[in-house]
Amino acid sequence: MPDRRGAFIALEGIDGSGTTTHAHRLVDALRQSGLGVELTCEPSRGPVGLLLRQLLGAVDDEPRAGWSTLALLFAADRAHHVEATILPALGSGCWVVSDRYVLSSLVYQSTDAAGDETALSWIAALNSRVPRPDLTLVLDVSPELAERRRRLRTTVREIFDDGETQQRLARAYAAAEELVPGDRLVHIDAEGAVEEVAERILSAVWDAGLAGSLGWE
Repeated sequence: MPDRRGAFIALEGIDGSGTTTHAHRLVDALRQSGLGVELTCEPSRGPVGLLLRQLLGAVDDEPRAGWSTLALLFAADRAHHVEATILPALGSGCWVVSDRYVLSSLVYQSTDAAGDETALSWIAALNSRVPRPDLTLVLDVSPELAERRRRLRTTVREIFDDGETQQRLARAYAAAEELVPGDRLVHIDAEGAVEEVAERILSAVWDAGLAGSLGWE
């Protein structure tokens, strides 16, 4: 086992912001630079993650899963994800790039909590024992552009896809620093061409100095 761990990067943003596309592109770019990189995502591909994907796609179910149910399931999935994928990869010296992580729970479930003032602190407590990312990249796009992108998808709709919800989520992501105080977080203008956004993301990663701070030269 190497005596140094890799860096952990999370990509975040509203649905249609490009987190999946740019997680793949970032991994490709980092690998081309000679780094070992593990690509992962949340919900994970584990058993709880698969259940979450079913619930998120249950648009026509009444009543749908509530915010507290989703928060608990996401926390359970994340704990397993960390144990099974993230920590082993980091411990082997690989970098990890995750398409969504804790910030998604803080944004989505607290936004869905309809004014419950205890929701945010409770969600944060549920996730207090998992490691923080070394860098979180928030991909900023307007809800209108994100909606146009979602309409082009061939995948099924999800329960958070309606325009009003996405407006609230965008406002929460715009103030993401307040949700994860102390974390290293960078906002990325993600409204340009895919290649331009990918360059901004890679520049933000190198500017963060993760390679040097974690022992990579």
